[in-house]
Amino acid sequence: MAATFQVDVVSPEAVVWTGEAELVTARTTEGDIGIMAGHEPTMAALATGSAEIHTGAEKVTVAVHGGFLQIYRNQVTLLSDRAEIVEGGADEARTQAQALREAEEAAQDGDEGQPQSE
Repeated sequence: MAATFQVDVVSPEAVVWTGEAELVTARTTEGDIGIMAGHEPTMAALATGSAEIHTGAEKVTVAVHGGFLQIYRNQVTLLSDRAEIVEGGADEARTQAQALREAEEAAQDGDEGQPQSE
């Protein structure tokens, strides 16, 4: 069994997911990142898409719309304007596409009623 670390996925509305994980993968504005226990402290901007949390027994996919990723003292925090757990099958491409769709829809919902700049 691989070493574990604390992971929290947080949005302004709620703590979306919290628990111990062996691996977290996420897409940042600089590219993809994989995180295991003992990772060096890091702060990064999240890109719209999905993050995967591997707990050993299961894989949790979370759709995120931007935000920040912080790694500090063996704890990972994903802080996003919009985040939700994606329900889906084992098909990786379909799960990734669904997470991206849900994040984009959430972003569009959040933009409604906002003045459009010209």
